[in-house]
Amino acid sequence: MALMIGPECMSCGLCIEECPNDAILESIPIYVIDPELCTECVGSFNEPQCVMVCPLDVIIPNPDYAESQEQLLEKEKRILGSRDPDQ
Repeated sequence: MALMIGPECMSCGLCIEECPNDAILESIPIYVIDPELCTECVGSFNEPQCVMVCPLDVIIPNPDYAESQEQLLEKEKRILGSRDPDQ
């Protein structure tokens, strides 16, 4: 399941630097998470890095993008493959 940022976001920017997939984008009035790039850090970390640094705990599961652990791992492989110039 991709994550999303709730309306209580204060746009501090801490989450942007922590996302290994560059899924968090600056927007107005709050930041947004691209569900096509969000893997909840599955395969990279034990827990979502954006959630760990969010001072307001406003990063929550996006109910419109339910995905299994296997689907999240496949998404991560696809994202990493698209960044690899040899593939």
